[in-house]
Amino acid sequence: MAFALDVWAPVEVAPAVIAKSNSVSSAPTAPCDQDAPPPPLDEDEQLLNRLAENDEAAFRLLVERHIDRAFGIALRIVGNRADAEDVVQDTMLKVWTHRGQWQHGRAKFSTWLYRVVTNRCIDLHRQPRTDNVDAVPEPVDARPDVVSTMQRDEVTHLLEDAMRRLPEQQRIAVIFSYHENMSNGEIAEVMETTVAAVESLLKRGRQQLRDLLRRHERDIRHVFTD
Repeated sequence: MAFALDVWAPVEVAPAVIAKSNSVSSAPTAPCDQDAPPPPLDEDEQLLNRLAENDEAAFRLLVERHIDRAFGIALRIVGNRADAEDVVQDTMLKVWTHRGQWQHGRAKFSTWLYRVVTNRCIDLHRQPRTDNVDAVPEPVDARPDVVSTMQRDEVTHLLEDAMRRLPEQQRIAVIFSYHENMSNGEIAEVMETTVAAVESLLKRGRQQLRDLLRRHERDIRHVFTD
């Protein structure tokens, strides 16, 4: 999937056409909807407007509002901190370099942002990989007081390994649903698909996770009973 910044055209609303009957030509007409004030901008939209005027403080505030969640999403998709940091840095750089091109109307800024993060992660996964020092496991501390932590880490590793084995689209849908607590509608917006497609991805993803973890049921039971 190509990694590009989507810039949407503003939504155009056709003017209302009011038919006037000769028999009621003298009756007063209802006020036109165009006279109604526009809805107030949310905080992201206000910051984007300031960003369009090269306001660096607005950019810092926008980053602070979204960087933690963007990093969390990237980390769960790509699986290591270095790549996740690169993804978020690239995404935020695009927010700055395309300042002034944002046009309000079709989607929330956060929806667009998480879509760009997801697409960048997918692009990264499709590139040739080399060994990463972040992937090297830390030396195991064999002291007795860390046994419970090691057990939890072992179960977490099994779960993460099962997640990595899911097909890409299923894994992303499961991450958004279970880790980010997004609704199916929000996931559909980010993934640019339908709610029905998201429901299908989640159903198949859950089933495959159950099948994968069932193969490790003995290992998981051993962790908690040993």
